[in-house]
Amino acid sequence: MPKSQLKRTMEGAFILTIASFIAKILSAVYRVPFQNLVGDEGFYVYQQVYPIYGLAMTLALSGLPQFISRIVAEEPDPLKSKERLQALTPFVLWSAIGLWAVTFLFAGPIAQVMGDHQLAGLIRVVSFTFLFVPPLTFYRGMFQGNLQMVPTAVSQVVEQLLRVGVILGAAAAFQQLGWTIYQTGTVAMMGALVGGLAAWWILSYYSRQINGKRLSLWHKPVTSTGENPAGLSASLKKRFFLEGGLLTIYSGYLILFQLADSFLLTNALEAGGMTAQAARISKGIYDRGQPLVQLGLVVAMALSSTFLPTLTKYLTVKNQQLFEKSAKMYLRLTIGIASASAVGLAILLPYINFALFKDGSGNAALVLFVFSIALMATIQAYQSIQQSRNTYTFGLLAAGIGLLIKCLSMWPLTASYGTAGASISTLLGLGATLCCFVVSEQRRAKSSINHFWHEGNYGKKLFICLGIMASVLFLYYSFVAILLNGPLTHRLQALLFCLGGVGLGGAAFIGAAIKIKLLTIREWLLVPFGKKLLRRGEKHEIR
Repeated sequence: MPKSQLKRTMEGAFILTIASFIAKILSAVYRVPFQNLVGDEGFYVYQQVYPIYGLAMTLALSGLPQFISRIVAEEPDPLKSKERLQALTPFVLWSAIGLWAVTFLFAGPIAQVMGDHQLAGLIRVVSFTFLFVPPLTFYRGMFQGNLQMVPTAVSQVVEQLLRVGVILGAAAAFQQLGWTIYQTGTVAMMGALVGGLAAWWILSYYSRQINGKRLSLWHKPVTSTGENPAGLSASLKKRFFLEGGLLTIYSGYLILFQLADSFLLTNALEAGGMTAQAARISKGIYDRGQPLVQLGLVVAMALSSTFLPTLTKYLTVKNQQLFEKSAKMYLRLTIGIASASAVGLAILLPYINFALFKDGSGNAALVLFVFSIALMATIQAYQSIQQSRNTYTFGLLAAGIGLLIKCLSMWPLTASYGTAGASISTLLGLGATLCCFVVSEQRRAKSSINHFWHEGNYGKKLFICLGIMASVLFLYYSFVAILLNGPLTHRLQALLFCLGGVGLGGAAFIGAAIKIKLLTIREWLLVPFGKKLLRRGEKHEIR
């Protein structure tokens, strides 16, 4: 890869990472005021249907555009590139129409299976998001394949801003106009349609500005290249299922777990003896964990955008040694950051829950649930390593095994242990997927990537750092309890103690990591503000 192209690729990855960071922050943060306004039952209504929207947007935002961008980038001849996309267009279009039709026409039965027939209206509204998949996919894929990342970034952020605005407007109407929770949820879901239309318009605008016209792939391809259109189409369809499917699944893997929760959780709680209303409120409380996990994953997931081009580059030039060195570095950074986030959140969760969501309901389930941050981030890292090798089939199998274990274990665990059982089933499913990747890597000939855990005593040092951080936070808890001489009674008070705990826990982990050399100097330089942290740590060491 020429240096200029590599530089553009890295710059593009940085732009998309920033946009994704902003969009994920927006997507996580709005849930707090929304829950505060509509309550746990209103939050349940929204979160029951959210995974359907999440799947549509994963297809249109990350999974399929990444696949299309590869198709574009692989073919330097614009005419051949367009022919390949035209061969895919009817397939993507009819797939999207099929998903919309199934979701729209069977909204009633889907709602019944979820255990709440009143969700049918929300499901019908959200079904229309599937119709945005073809245009958003091809526009974003074309731009990204040509290393033009700004249109995707702008459309992503504007889409989220408008969606969040409509959602919070619906929550305000619930308070001021006396809407029911189902009316509120229906209007909130319309935010997805407003955001999708805006994103389509923005991408169309950029296409006219850059290319002088809108993207047009809807007419029958005229193959002037001598390739067999039918054979080309069959080949692309296979790649669409394998590559596009894998990219989509792992971009929205937790959304699939949320979808399983939507179908199984309230039904299992009722089977365990709860009333329908109590089960729905419990599901709403359980869903408080979603924004916390999303925020915890933001930094860890951003590393994927940084390392994937580098890993692919080393494979392209057949430098196995540098590839494995970068892969180990990626795993060490990801596991370190994600583990610290998960442990810190778990310890501070009672304060966080009270500060953000008004009470301490569901603490046990939420403490367990936030450990999915560490598992999901590590899965994403291993999957990115496999993806850079162009290995897809095993990733699909691993995802299927994890999801199957989640679904099979969820009913008995939830019926016995309530929402804590649902959290355990999520951890079991993610753990199974991670085990598949670790075992696969272990069996790969001449691969030493799994050795990162033992090299430089990384695993031992990580546990020491986490232990020090946990000890500091538990001492902080004791200090707060003595200071207050009783439990927390004000949300603002809890929020201030949360922020203090985050700062103290983060400082303890970073200080310990620098002191015992958890990461190499090169790895520290890849961490945001790593250079400053390293300098500050070295100054304290000299003193």
